[in-house]
Amino acid sequence: MADASLTIDGLVAGYGQGVVLERLSLSVASGEAVALMGLNGAGKTTLLKTVMGLVRARAGTIDFGGECIEHRLPFEISRRGIAYVPQGREIFGDLSVEDNLLLGDLKAGRPEEAYALFPALRDKRRAAAGSLSGGQQQQLAVARALMAHPKLLLLDEPSEGIQPSTVQDIAAILGRIVAERGMGLVLVEQNIDMVLALTSRVIFIQHGHAAASESVSALRADPQLVETRLGL
Repeated sequence: MADASLTIDGLVAGYGQGVVLERLSLSVASGEAVALMGLNGAGKTTLLKTVMGLVRARAGTIDFGGECIEHRLPFEISRRGIAYVPQGREIFGDLSVEDNLLLGDLKAGRPEEAYALFPALRDKRRAAAGSLSGGQQQQLAVARALMAHPKLLLLDEPSEGIQPSTVQDIAAILGRIVAERGMGLVLVEQNIDMVLALTSRVIFIQHGHAAASESVSALRADPQLVETRLGL
């Protein structure tokens, strides 16, 4: 896969007059799976939205694969190989499962690869997406994002409101895709088991800054380190 490194330098962003990200800097190597952890309000979701162009950067740079994208529109960023699964999934509930998948890549024709990854969706392909269980809706949101074979996937709180077995299934599928395709991953997640299973490094966000970075191996060796870095 071509260069898909993400380098953020001095990023400032927020909503209205408020500033959420204050000169935030971090980097994610091409094909690397990284988690962002932090307390509520630290700026994790705002960071993903700013990378995706949904929140405009006020200062600083976002470099993806050697190109500055901080002033690009969301569809332009998507075309460059970044996909985003927001917190709350945001599927189109009135459309069928298959129509939702096809919106992930209108050139795909048929989403057979998505069904191979998530077999439960094949059985529901004609059903309205809004009729699915929470876990199936999360699978659909992830599968839709994967339709275009992104170079980098931004994934916000995928375990929220779904049962542990489904969380494990999604983590296993994503882990395989990261390994086989060389896809990068930026995961916002409070479920430490999913973080440990899916990523190799954790960046801790505090008050709009990247305050620390720890390897997953270090977190496994010292379970108290997460709480220490979170300031708990």
